[in-house]
Amino acid sequence: MKAKSTKPRQTRSRRESCVPSSRLEKMIDEAVVDCYNESEQAMGLFTMIEESLSLPFPITIFGVQVTVEAVRQNDTGEVVAVCTRGRERQNIPIVDLPLPTPRPKGAEWIEAYRRWARGR
Repeated sequence: MKAKSTKPRQTRSRRESCVPSSRLEKMIDEAVVDCYNESEQAMGLFTMIEESLSLPFPITIFGVQVTVEAVRQNDTGEVVAVCTRGRERQNIPIVDLPLPTPRPKGAEWIEAYRRWARGR
């Protein structure tokens, strides 16, 4: 009888993509097809997130449950999630946003944006 391994099983990181790389690349290409510069590319990806992402949805940040109510671009063009808890409101960069399980419809566009942002 073979002994069981005591090595912990590796699990997928919350920010690690569930979407194959080839699919993410096709999504990025679709979003930036007519874009001439980085700013226009960011806007193209933001538009896809805004149109596709089902809102609102709950997430936990540092052990605190908040609600993602909207996405927007800030003054520097970065895509952020507008998170609320009661009367409090905070913008969290979408590249740092922990996604819940199960993921909301359209979350693959967040993954595409993250991949694009890493490649800039």
